[in-house]
Amino acid sequence: MEPVKMGVIGCGVIGSRNLESAQESEFCEVVAAADLRVERREWARDEAGVPRIYEDGRDLLDEDEEVEAVIIAFPAGERGAMAMRALARDRHVLLEKPVAMSAREVRTLIEWRGDNLAVGCFSARYRACESAQAATEFVTGGGVGDIREIYFRCFRSAAPPTGKEPPPWRESFAMNAGGILTNWSCYDLDYVLGICGWSFRPRTVLAQTWRCADPFRHAVAPESDADAHFTALAIGEDGTALSIERAEFAANEQNEIWQIVGSQGTLHLDMLARGEHELVYDDGSDPEEGIVRRTLWQGIDAERSGTPLVIDDFARAVREGGQPMTSLEESLILAQLTDAIYESAQTGAAVQIG
Repeated sequence: MEPVKMGVIGCGVIGSRNLESAQESEFCEVVAAADLRVERREWARDEAGVPRIYEDGRDLLDEDEEVEAVIIAFPAGERGAMAMRALARDRHVLLEKPVAMSAREVRTLIEWRGDNLAVGCFSARYRACESAQAATEFVTGGGVGDIREIYFRCFRSAAPPTGKEPPPWRESFAMNAGGILTNWSCYDLDYVLGICGWSFRPRTVLAQTWRCADPFRHAVAPESDADAHFTALAIGEDGTALSIERAEFAANEQNEIWQIVGSQGTLHLDMLARGEHELVYDDGSDPEEGIVRRTLWQGIDAERSGTPLVIDDFARAVREGGQPMTSLEESLILAQLTDAIYESAQTGAAVQIG
């Protein structure tokens, strides 16, 4: 496969990792990069060795005819406009997470994408690994029976002050479309809903959110106005329940659980597993045996974060046609849930999704 000529717009902490992963991919060739900051442009030119450097991503899109596709990696508040410009210039687009500021913006991107361009999202990072693919094959093949509940509950404990200035986009509605829900649970939702084959279609959502507690405000910028903790229950069109909760900077010991609960058994997952780990299934399909715990998969995921795998998948979609593993249509489901969770938390009432 001929490598995709790639541009990277945004060379900060995440963007630089994306750039390096794209350079390491046999399916990509990074030919251009852009960043508003001088030091990040110098890094891309002098250390990363990118041939052409631009200050403004718009100049990269308007002037660099060799670029076929772009990775856009800066806060979500400005990302949608850049993505639309890229699509208007017939470039394929791979977006950092969250994919957009709202479900409305995702619908707009779908309209601008048309039929000939690939658009994907890095929310698929943790679903690209081998264990998640094994889980997807098992669940979509009917392994758990009828899916009754999709569940995760993840807490990350508060830590003492580090003396470092927290990034302004963290827990910011204006810069990143929200807080822990958009920054981390986009991964959780992509992971569990993707493993279920994207069969879940939300109908009703009831939720609550909380900002960072006063004792731990050192962890976020003073202007942070979004959630450090949320909990939500969503009921799907087919009656499936999605029960989810995540908190950061929490007054709680760290614990993380992801489960798919079915009529025949429960699959236990570990999205952030390191090293040797296994997929465990509580099998209740035989009433004579009762519940039997089985290991469905055991091993080491070759790339824990999955960034290189997401980039490879995107490049293949560009060359072969079709869409990446998390398309805009699937990102729309995540955005609908996110919008409804925030609306329900604000109004105190259940939200119906049309």
